Amino acid sequence: MAPRRVGLGMPKPRRADPLGPEPAAPDRPDTPALVDRFARTATDLRLSLTDVCNLRCTYCMPEAGLTFLRRTQMLTTEEAVRLVRIGVERLGIRKVRLTGGEPLTRPDLEEIISGIAALTPRPEISVTTNAIGLDQRAARLAAAGLDRINVSLDSVVEETFERITRRPMLHRVLAGIDAAREAGLTPVKINAVLLPGLNEPEVADLLAWCLERDLQLRVIEQMPLDADGVWDREGMVTAARTRELIGRRFDLSPAPVARDGAPAELFDAVDRRGEVPRGRVGIIASVTEPFCADCRRTRLTAEGRVRTCLFSHEETDLMGLLRGGADDERIAERWRAAQWGKAAGHGIGAASFAPPERPMSAIGG
Repeated sequence: MAPRRVGLGMPKPRRADPLGPEPAAPDRPDTPALVDRFARTATDLRLSLTDVCNLRCTYCMPEAGLTFLRRTQMLTTEEAVRLVRIGVERLGIRKVRLTGGEPLTRPDLEEIISGIAALTPRPEISVTTNAIGLDQRAARLAAAGLDRINVSLDSVVEETFERITRRPMLHRVLAGIDAAREAGLTPVKINAVLLPGLNEPEVADLLAWCLERDLQLRVIEQMPLDADGVWDREGMVTAARTRELIGRRFDLSPAPVARDGAPAELFDAVDRRGEVPRGRVGIIASVTEPFCADCRRTRLTAEGRVRTCLFSHEETDLMGLLRGGADDERIAERWRAAQWGKAAGHGIGAASFAPPERPMSAIGG
């Protein structure tokens, strides 16, 4: 039997005509920044470069059958750099995270990073990756201007890794992490999603493994962004449960640093066994302890659409303007209008909540 084809689940655009005029918003303040109606200002851009990935993590993608974007549907090298330039020069973007899918599947990743690094003011540039192939490219990425790396790694136990990712590639991920450290792409942050019955019991050991290598672990609550639609709030591993599991080996205390809009709440961790150095761990509780009120992110999909939230059901097309000959300020104004419409929160706890049409791989983390 042929695998079921799973589409991208494209949300509706905010307007049918991407080249049409921007509707008036008389209550929007006269500022070049990306502000919204709840007094938040976006300075952190998450730019997805592709929906393609070489893993099939259970919380993100189906095992087979996903239909990917065609190359002509995705931002080109020049378009990606131009949108970031508009964000930096006209909208106040100060941090850029390149995501996917898997951004290392883009052969022009170094060129995109180089173009962003040449901007004034220069933004901080990071990449979220599964690190497969990073061992061959880390030095080139650093030379292009990449500042640091986030690596998605849910387990360092081969059997568990393969059950989650459906691929026997743990050794390649570890080689990529080593290469990132050697290239100076630090701090290297490790992103782990805890899944009940899989890697949940391993989290304290994973933290120890990270601390031994001077890696910064971020444990993330599973969100309703899987392509198979099997997310279950009642069965998910919560932030409270994560703290309990880590606390069986480590003493945790809130880190004395300002959160400053970051998604992770940081804790100082001291190993009661005395086997690994003390360090910090972050917990991202997007579902049970949401931080929407201080969200400072704006998102662009691989086909140039603004998403103001991971859980948006609407997107604003900028590619139509790019390819329709619009100037920078018109594109910036469309982006501002989209951000002004950002919701107060994701609403996961509401009875009316509906997961987004796109899976995580088609949004960008």
